Amino acid sequence: MSINELFSLEGKVAIVTGASAGLGVACAKGLAEAGADVVVAARRAEALRETAALVEARGRRALAVPTDVSDPDACAALVAAAVAEFGRVDVLVNNAGVGTAVPALKETPDQFRQVIDLNLNGCYWMAQEAARAMTDGGSIINISSVLALTTAGLPQAAYTASKAGLLGLTRDLAQQWSRRKDIRVNAICPGFFPSEMTEQYQDGYLDGMTERAPMGRGGKPEELAATVVFLAGAGAGYITGATVVVDGGIAIT
Repeated sequence: MSINELFSLEGKVAIVTGASAGLGVACAKGLAEAGADVVVAARRAEALRETAALVEARGRRALAVPTDVSDPDACAALVAAAVAEFGRVDVLVNNAGVGTAVPALKETPDQFRQVIDLNLNGCYWMAQEAARAMTDGGSIINISSVLALTTAGLPQAAYTASKAGLLGLTRDLAQQWSRRKDIRVNAICPGFFPSEMTEQYQDGYLDGMTERAPMGRGGKPEELAATVVFLAGAGAGYITGATVVVDGGIAIT
């Protein structure tokens, strides 16, 4: 197989959750540019239609399915819609998530549960349903965070717990499914990329994180999308259970 073929996703079908904005949109576009048809999911229907149009503008088929991944039944319906439309599922990008910054002594049980339900439980429900549909093998990519590996000065107990939990989930699913089902499961820990979450940070915070990064800058969405495309395809065929850190070096500081 040639290098070009190793990085091609022609004939593949990918599901991207959290695809209504930011990095989810970048991932959907990147997968389409690599040749995949893309099912985009999030809670905001109108924004999803815009992402689907971006996929189609790249010459690929798209399906927009409004979905709340914290609901297991909604996850099952999403995967069923993908199979009904395209006949298969080859790639899942578990990107849906929410960020919070609440001091630990003020965070309520409901606030904590809501973050875990979306960021961690939702990824598990989606992985279960996608694995059932990946009858010819596949690739599951869990979008964690650099905050699963380090701290960044904000009170984010629920968020960091959910993202650290994803790394453990990734390893366990990899050891369960890589041989038995030919499904590779990997995680990506992004650093600071432009997103709706980063738009909520106080003035000067991102500048401080940029200064902390050995590379001296924030990430570009296409850099994360390129990592997703790599892990989705045959070029990463011998990689499973791995955590790929895409953070400009923040985790080592």
